[in-house]
Order: sequence, then structure tokens, then C-alpha cells
Amino acid sequence: MYTNRVSQAFTSDLQRAQKTLQIQLKTIGQEGIPVTKDQALNERDYGELTGLNKDDARKKWGEEQVHEWRRSFDVRPPGGESLKLTADRVLPYYREHILPAVKAGKSVLVTAHGNSLRALIMDLEQMSGDEIIKTELATGVPIVYKIDENGKVSDKQILK
Repeated sequence: MYTNRVSQAFTSDLQRAQKTLQIQLKTIGQEGIPVTKDQALNERDYGELTGLNKDDARKKWGEEQVHEWRRSFDVRPPGGESLKLTADRVLPYYREHILPAVKAGKSVLVTAHGNSLRALIMDLEQMSGDEIIKTELATGVPIVYKIDENGKVSDKQILK
């Protein structure tokens, strides 16, 4: 079990991430810490795919097209965001708000969504777009990064 105390939490503006964060904080006995909510950490916008299950989307646009939209780094669905565009909003927020807290010595918890977290992980681990789209993130499994004074990852631990 991870035993460091969390100093500050960051989450998206979407209720499902906020509820997950509250469960996490209750589980570790740290309700009441400062929480910052921001749209920059929201899930990728799937545009016209939003609200459709994968089978319905495949019927409408074809399996290959839907796969390309979902698994490409820089191809976006109609009216939506690519993972690259998601990274373009997540990473400036990370550098402006989260990283300074870490550099100030705070232990930070980030609770967000699969694709906003992929964007962050891509940057932290210096992965290419091709590498990150092949990366699977287990739902609800925390990843702990130790960040050095230069903002680089010095240690990574996946908690199970």
C-alpha cells in the first residue's frame, strides 16, 4: 500500500472523475485536502461518436474507420478530438499547475480519464504517439511517479 500523504488533488470537470477522487480520498483517509477541478483534464471529446456504443459506431462508419479514430494519435473523429489534441490541452495545464505543485514538494494525486491520463503519461515517460496508443491503462489501478527537481520521472510504481 502507498503510504505517502497526499497534499493536493487535481481532477477533471466531469462528475465521474470527481466521484472517483472522493472515493480515493475517503479510502486513504484524506478527505478535505485541496482539490482543483479543471476542464483541461477532461476526457477526450469523441464528437459524433459520443453516446454511441462501439457496435453502433461501426455500423454507421465501418470497423476500420472507427478503429482509426479510436486508436490513432492524430486522427480525430468527426467533431471530436484526437489524442494529440487532448494532449495539447492536458500538457500545458500539467506544466502550469500540477508540475509546480510537485516541484514545491507536494505529493499530488491526479484523477482523470483514460485519454487525458494517456496524454500525461506520454509526456512523463517520453513516449511517442505510436507508443502511447498501444499502452493499456488498467481502470482504477494507481500509478505513482516520483518526479525530480527537473520535472523528469525518477521512479515509477504501479500499485495493484
